[in-house]
Amino acid sequence: MEAWRCVRRGYGRCVVGRGRYPMFPHHPRSLGGDWTTPWENLQRCCWSRHISSCMRWPGHYSRAPYPYFSSRHFSLKWRPPCVFASGTQFPYCNWIPDHLNQTALIHLSSYVMNSEGDEPSSKRRKRQGMIKRNWEYVCDHNKENAKILGEENVDPRCEDSENKFDFSVMSYNILSQDLLEDNSHLYRHCRRPVLHWSFRFPNILKEIKHFDADVLCLQEVQEDHYGKEIRPSLESLGYHCEYKMRTGRKPDGCAICFKHSKFSLLSVNPVEFYRRDIPLLDRDNIGLVLLLQPKMPCAASPAICVANTHLLYNPRRGDIKLTQLAMLLAEISSVAHQRDGSFCPIVMCGDFNSVPGSPLYSFIKEGRLNYEGLAIGKVSGQEQSSRGQRILSIPIWPPNLGISQNCVYEVQQVPKVETSDGDLTQTQLEKTEVLVTAEKLSSSLQHHFSLSSVYSHYFPDTGIPEVTTCHSRSAITVDYIFYSAEKEDVAGHPGAVALAGGLKLLARLSLLTEEDLWTVNGLPNENNSSDHLPLLAKFRLEL
Repeated sequence: MEAWRCVRRGYGRCVVGRGRYPMFPHHPRSLGGDWTTPWENLQRCCWSRHISSCMRWPGHYSRAPYPYFSSRHFSLKWRPPCVFASGTQFPYCNWIPDHLNQTALIHLSSYVMNSEGDEPSSKRRKRQGMIKRNWEYVCDHNKENAKILGEENVDPRCEDSENKFDFSVMSYNILSQDLLEDNSHLYRHCRRPVLHWSFRFPNILKEIKHFDADVLCLQEVQEDHYGKEIRPSLESLGYHCEYKMRTGRKPDGCAICFKHSKFSLLSVNPVEFYRRDIPLLDRDNIGLVLLLQPKMPCAASPAICVANTHLLYNPRRGDIKLTQLAMLLAEISSVAHQRDGSFCPIVMCGDFNSVPGSPLYSFIKEGRLNYEGLAIGKVSGQEQSSRGQRILSIPIWPPNLGISQNCVYEVQQVPKVETSDGDLTQTQLEKTEVLVTAEKLSSSLQHHFSLSSVYSHYFPDTGIPEVTTCHSRSAITVDYIFYSAEKEDVAGHPGAVALAGGLKLLARLSLLTEEDLWTVNGLPNENNSSDHLPLLAKFRLEL
């Protein structure tokens, strides 16, 4: 087993068993989920060592966790001249199999077993197929007692009526090709062809066409692919597209696309989380906030604020995640605020890199978070290790960010009470300064939106978690669609602001379990070309 680990990692053991040295003069090439190395390298460096028991002979399971010869280099009927016992040295150090030339490649599988008798991992390549996702109709606005109907049997209460505007929203992390290739270790379970962009994009576009959402919130949209393929394709389907690329050298970003037939654009508001003058905010994540006007010929309607973001991944930097979220909420507050003091309905989508029940998730849903004594590695709930246990500072972000603990721009928080000469009195200025200073020293974060999650995150019958992303390392929920609740729900929410109209959840596209996804070899696969599932919800705007 130790010998195989040496082959997989590209080094060999010294004769005395101490120290390591490179086995191959060149690093093995990645082949989707596997590796290749020239035959002469393996012949020269391996035959005289104790790895003969790890040889993969043709005719066995193609994903076995040990090296094997690719059948395209010699006949499948070929067999080695003799069988060697485990632990013995290979005596034919100059021998080459039939039909295998000096420039041929040896295929090294990427899987590792704990012992020679173990079966391959449960995440090995499995049968390919498609898992059906059903629509769950929730017209009674009670997700716990949701009425599950077939897609063809729509509840009559979900039909359009006067003074109501129905629309659908999709949130989808489509997996940037550059990020896929930079993190190839996450996709070792995948066949190589399904990882090519030329294969993936038609599948992604087919999904978008099939679900036909009125609003698309896409993450990890690679800039060159957006300009050449994604935007032209979506425009041909009747979408207007807005895009914000990540700052720095990051090649991807977020896009919000909406149907011309359903909305008109009022404003576009990109949010950059990188700030040159604030050391805490040294990451290149971004957000995008649009203000859309529904096209309702029968009645005037309020605008709808749609936000899309992809927060920092790093599980040990909860301080950055919370600050990025506060910046997004501040922009939403600014965009959604109306002249009469109310706020228009809000839909907030994205990859928040946080799991259900985590402090960050709870803050979004409950509108309040006391972070005193909270470790930065616990904010997102992505991992429970002892790493990243530095306690969050109070306040989390510096005053020059210009955002209060209520997640609004501080300029808007200054009471502009005018005197006869148009200036603030000295007493008023002093009171304002004291209030802002006291607020910044508080360990409590707040926002005044009543936000609900489209999904419940657990299957009610079994309690098994839903997952939105699944690859070789993990299968969890990190993607969400949050929306502002209806008027009657806002009234009972402490500190909630008034809404001009409210959103009612009509339906959602069901999610899957980790076990479901591994029956089709996880993500990406032949039918699902991202490592995330698309989230989809149908809403009604009631006036």
